[in-house]
Amino acid sequence: IIAGTWRGRRLAVADAPGLRPSPDRLRETLFAWLAPVLPGARCVDLFAGSGALGLEAASRGAAEVLLVERDARVAEALAGALATLGAGSVAKLERGDWRAALDARPGPWDVAFVDPPFDAGLQGEVLERLAAGALAPGARVHVEMPAREAAGSPPPPGYEALRERRFGDAVARLMRFGGR
Repeated sequence: IIAGTWRGRRLAVADAPGLRPSPDRLRETLFAWLAPVLPGARCVDLFAGSGALGLEAASRGAAEVLLVERDARVAEALAGALATLGAGSVAKLERGDWRAALDARPGPWDVAFVDPPFDAGLQGEVLERLAAGALAPGARVHVEMPAREAAGSPPPPGYEALRERRFGDAVARLMRFGGR
């Protein structure tokens, strides 16, 4: 964790195919972008993996963070990280599919982290589902995607691109949800 309450704490990361924790440089940039809206925000991390994004948000003052992870081994490691940090009052783990998690806890969310496995190609579907009522007006949505897919792609309807930066073969894009 880079900053906040749990600054300097390392997270144990399960070994799972396709799991790529967001690098420190990307997180530093992303959370500099989110700094004005993060304190007191309700956040959802739909593909939590290591928990680096959601737990960084909790460490920096988010009021509530829902971490969603479907892989049992990865979720077990994430549950251990939550216990180690004593994050239970702010961060909750939902084991299962992102769709079911949004059905069970539809929001509205102030910040959403969308970083599915790149080979799954879920970014568009997730953004559409979030826009269908899971986001608060003005919500910030962070999407990580392969750089080859990001080049020249406009934001989907209802979203406004705020920032974008390439990190190796991945692109981090921050958007604002304006409603439909």
